[in-house]
Amino acid sequence: MNRRVVVTGTGVVSPVGNNVESFWNNLLAGYCGIDFITDFPTDDLPVKIAGQVKGFNPSEYEIEPAFARKQDKFTLYAVAAAWQAVKESGISAAEGGNIDPYRLGVYVGSGIGGFTTQVRETEKIIADGPKWVSPLFIPTMISNIAAGNIAIRNNACGPCLPVVTACATSSHAIGEAYRAIKHGYADAIIAGGSEACVMPLGIAGFANAKALSRAEDPKYASLPFNKNRGGFVIAEGAAILVLEEYERAVERGAVIIAEVCGYGNTCDAYHVTAPRPDGQTQATAIRMALDQAGYTSEDVLYINAHGTGTALNDVSETLAFKLALGEDAYKAHISSTKSAMGHLLGAAGAAEALAAILALKNSIVPPTINLDEVDPDCDLDYTPNQPVKADLTLAISDSLGFGGHNSCVAFRKI
Repeated sequence: MNRRVVVTGTGVVSPVGNNVESFWNNLLAGYCGIDFITDFPTDDLPVKIAGQVKGFNPSEYEIEPAFARKQDKFTLYAVAAAWQAVKESGISAAEGGNIDPYRLGVYVGSGIGGFTTQVRETEKIIADGPKWVSPLFIPTMISNIAAGNIAIRNNACGPCLPVVTACATSSHAIGEAYRAIKHGYADAIIAGGSEACVMPLGIAGFANAKALSRAEDPKYASLPFNKNRGGFVIAEGAAILVLEEYERAVERGAVIIAEVCGYGNTCDAYHVTAPRPDGQTQATAIRMALDQAGYTSEDVLYINAHGTGTALNDVSETLAFKLALGEDAYKAHISSTKSAMGHLLGAAGAAEALAAILALKNSIVPPTINLDEVDPDCDLDYTPNQPVKADLTLAISDSLGFGGHNSCVAFRKI
């Protein structure tokens, strides 16, 4: 079976907007969602900035107060983004709905899961003993619980496979959902990722691993492909797509946003945190997605880069683009939207896939902001500081995660 797969719904909660419209408008405007951390004291932390979600109100997404009180933020963000995507899609597995519940799946992952819950309950057992640990601790903390709650709220009785591949998590979730629908294992899947790790332990861990930017100016801290870059900026949020088999989407009159047309998945098998410096395995994942998408030199290509702003990633990723595309790499439109919102970790791939889809749909490339001094080793067109209009025909988003996980998803206009 070799079915076509399309996107019929989108949703997002992010540092640059808590719905798709504000997310996209702010990316185009060059708005930076990174700022000083306000949720907790940072006096003892080496890093005091992050991309935090602002103005999030669960009730806007029909999340009940009792449910909201019991859940970790990563679940709330995921449920909110899924609510947006399902609403836009119009898909329903409720009684009398337009899809068999056993043909609707959920592939929503998280790199870390309920980190805030884990720390809170750990503090309880240390301070007060085991009897004070919440009975909801485990089902609130585990990484699969966002997907489980989305399935419950949407009566999705089909495949439910939360992916955990660090910063490639939600890109893999979208890619694996695409494969499942393409080969007939489901007719529609709610796919993406969520993360909420902006907290002292998360910051300390990444900072002590020398992964985070130590910049003091939050508006000039996430600097992908800039020679002044000094690490990534930790961020939080969620992004969700509804993927659906093309014929049934057309039959039910769904508005089709884009077609999913390729997916690559490789592993560096090199190092637990550093990317493979020769770019070979990253390039292979990109090439796999491009080949499945039927890429030719006639295509006008946009790449939403992983672009973390770390010393190692940006150079090896640039090399990977050159290996995958050859001379065509120099004419591709490329940008890193992490420059505006920071690194959403397990949610990054889905948020960036969404940006790629919106670029394709609207024929405009969002910029890499703060790109004032380009690294000579990053010599491709990284769309510095201003959006660029382009008649795009194909868009890809690549994601690379700790453990050497590489993913790339491809989309076409339809």
